[in-house]
Amino acid sequence: MKKLISYIFPVYNEEGNIRKLQEVLLKEIEKKSDKYDFEIICINDGSSDSSLDKLIEIQKKDKRFKIINFSRNFGHQMAITAGLDFARGDAVIIMDADLQDPPSVSLELIEKWEEGYEVVYAQRRTRQDKKFKKFTAFLFYRTLDKLADIRIPKDTGDFRLMDRKVVEALKKFREKNRFMRGIVAYVGFKQTGVLFDRQERFSGKTHYPLKKMIKLALDGITSFSTVPLRLMTQTGILISILSLMGIIFALFVRIFIPEATIPGTTFAIIATLFIGGVQIFMMGILGTYIGRIYSEVQGRPLYIVSSVYAED
Repeated sequence: MKKLISYIFPVYNEEGNIRKLQEVLLKEIEKKSDKYDFEIICINDGSSDSSLDKLIEIQKKDKRFKIINFSRNFGHQMAITAGLDFARGDAVIIMDADLQDPPSVSLELIEKWEEGYEVVYAQRRTRQDKKFKKFTAFLFYRTLDKLADIRIPKDTGDFRLMDRKVVEALKKFREKNRFMRGIVAYVGFKQTGVLFDRQERFSGKTHYPLKKMIKLALDGITSFSTVPLRLMTQTGILISILSLMGIIFALFVRIFIPEATIPGTTFAIIATLFIGGVQIFMMGILGTYIGRIYSEVQGRPLYIVSSVYAED
């Protein structure tokens, strides 16, 4: 009996990519059709274009496709979560629908899985992005590597293959502020990487502007690191030491060198503004963690499915 491979594609306003994705993907998986069966799960994450219509047309002709339609846009990480919840495969592959993740590389992931690896992540050797995106991605992965309590492979996105036992472990994680690549690193298992060259989008524009990139970065850091909280304490200790040194210096000058004392409030104002700024910054860090606690204790569902299009 053939093993089943599940592909998961989060889809958000990808009407210009869907047909090409179908063409390229089916061409690649045909190379493995003698050994595996395939299911292709597309999660329509509240698209406002014709993405859903195109997906339904494909599903009617090819029953390997399964369409999960969200009631609204819940975000990329939630779409991946839904795909994992619905996937039935012995192995599951997560990919983007914009063809930046080449379907041909997914076959290399399968080959590594056949060697016994339980998680095979696609690691970017090069990427066809703008300089600003390259710089921010470089900065993010290096910062996360320094701060995170676990090792998250550098230059990796969500493009990866996971064995069924890994998927079952991931389904136990139901936190709302999700950073899937961090959770995959956290669960462990036997992992390895496959280098690939990330391509340009086939059509359309990125759905990860700076605002979403910053949110993802914050989710990654606050989910897997308490370093910012420890830095707050260390900063407070440092400022206290500097303040004590300043008080001692001021008293020394006042008592032993009174003629050197310069009247005025400039220094006091600068010091007050500096300390106030540091306090507000630290309150912002604390507020970020408290906000995460608030969203988790609400216990709301991670996503809501409006409809499912699949073979009966």
